[in-house]
Amino acid sequence: MTFSIHGLAVARGIAIGRAVLVASSRVDVAHYFIQPEQVAAEIERVRQGRNTVVDELQRLQADMPADAPHELGALLDVHLMLLQDEALEEGVKHWITERLYNAEWALTTQLEVIARQFDEMEDEYLRERKADLEQVVERILRYMKGVASPVAPPVSQRRKTQQDLLLDDTVDVPLVLVAHDLSPADMLQFKQSVFAGFVTDVGGKTSHTAIVARSMDIPAVVGARAASQLVRQDDWVIIDGDAGVMIVDPSPIILAEYGFRQRQGELERERLARLRHTPAVTIDGQKIELLANIEQPDDAPAAVKAGAVGVGLFRSEFLFMGKTGNLPGEEAQYQAYRQALDGMQGLPVTIRTIDVGADKPLDKGHKDNYLNPALGLRAIRWSLADPAMFRTQLRAVLRAAAHGKVKLLFPMLAHVSEITQTLAQVDLARAELDARGVAYGPVQLGAMIEIPAAALMVRTFFKYFDFLSIGTNDLIQYTLAIDRADESVAHLYDPLHPAVLRLVADVIAEGHAQGKAVSVCGETAGDVTMTRLLLGLGLRSFSMHPAQILAVKQEVLRADTRKLAPWAQQVLQGEVPAA
Repeated sequence: MTFSIHGLAVARGIAIGRAVLVASSRVDVAHYFIQPEQVAAEIERVRQGRNTVVDELQRLQADMPADAPHELGALLDVHLMLLQDEALEEGVKHWITERLYNAEWALTTQLEVIARQFDEMEDEYLRERKADLEQVVERILRYMKGVASPVAPPVSQRRKTQQDLLLDDTVDVPLVLVAHDLSPADMLQFKQSVFAGFVTDVGGKTSHTAIVARSMDIPAVVGARAASQLVRQDDWVIIDGDAGVMIVDPSPIILAEYGFRQRQGELERERLARLRHTPAVTIDGQKIELLANIEQPDDAPAAVKAGAVGVGLFRSEFLFMGKTGNLPGEEAQYQAYRQALDGMQGLPVTIRTIDVGADKPLDKGHKDNYLNPALGLRAIRWSLADPAMFRTQLRAVLRAAAHGKVKLLFPMLAHVSEITQTLAQVDLARAELDARGVAYGPVQLGAMIEIPAAALMVRTFFKYFDFLSIGTNDLIQYTLAIDRADESVAHLYDPLHPAVLRLVADVIAEGHAQGKAVSVCGETAGDVTMTRLLLGLGLRSFSMHPAQILAVKQEVLRADTRKLAPWAQQVLQGEVPAA
């Protein structure tokens, strides 16, 4: 019987194939107390399990196929960092030594402690790294218990039905991976089979499954709740990555309809690919800058391949993940920023300083509990609270600027006092490099506009900065008082709310008036349904996930800003702009 399962659409397109169910990696854990003389042996059991997993992941990295997505390698790095995190190791030792918990119990107890810290994070991307932590702990538990990693059934075991004949019976039936969750290591192990798409019970738009699916340009649905329990091994399924829906056991009529849509989508992708080297210019001759958002240096080549003319947002906090108490030093950061510059082949790179807060596990010193971390010591506030750490990052960025075009972007500024303190730290960082005789390059300085106060003070901001970047995700959240991580109010998160649009429009207009650059980064910039409105409001610089660039470019090439401008003003004056 045909039925549908709904989740989050994270990678567009249609996938049709047979379901490959991945066994949940959850391992039952025994809970018992040990004798004091067993403490050393229990600690050694955990250490051996961890070392075995480290060896396995390093082996997977070494054997990684040349065509594997860069994201997989980076996520394996994250897992290795989490495995070797002092908070995990010391916590496990504490529970074994002080409470006399058995090794497995100590490991899961410490997992819960750290997981709660992840749950309190404001940044969605970092919050979803909790899944990575759970996966590495479960991997250790599997080895301690002697349970094998989940595996996919051999291709030879898959059956074909009459519905398979609607595809080409001379080739293997495509496979769709269905799981509760997938670790990067699991995905590498499944690399031998070519999956047409992914569906997971859990995850969000920035979960690693979503990131990898987008990088591989394959349809994916995450957060599909009980999909792995409702779907049977080898069921015929359709993934509608545009709608965030999986259709199970479709009828021949539905199958034929989606098969047609799938072929149309493939033709559309081929058409878009031909735009890669076409300059982004509107019908009326306006040049539009299409930039890429990246999380780590390895993302740069993919950005160039997608046709990006630079990086509009390098989220440097990725470099700090899993480094509690041992943040990357100046040299390590300098090498990472240089790698990104080299990967962009001379194109400009905008590096945003670390955007974390007191609620983040990478914070070394602030252990207080914050009632509302979204409004707490995060982003530039966190950096200014630790000037030595901040200047370490600034020196690394300045040194990297000697090797290419670098822009420096500061998140979450709201006060003139914060601006002056920030600029003073930049001057100090330059002076420190001068004193050491170390070369550095010029950087343009910019600020994120993500707090309504900053948008309302835009004229003041332009007195101090060369450019501004509108972070729409946080601007919407703070303007509408919506916690975007809270499902109960998520329906109120509205990029087209009149107040949000007016703030965005005012910042863009002031940029034009002062002859300074304004860009938009985040989900809004990569949303093709918003492209024409932003063009009509005067935006000429968009920064987005590389996979979205060609679709946005197509909208740009079809747009006439002379006609869009008066229409955009009409939308801006409406009480319900979405209408």
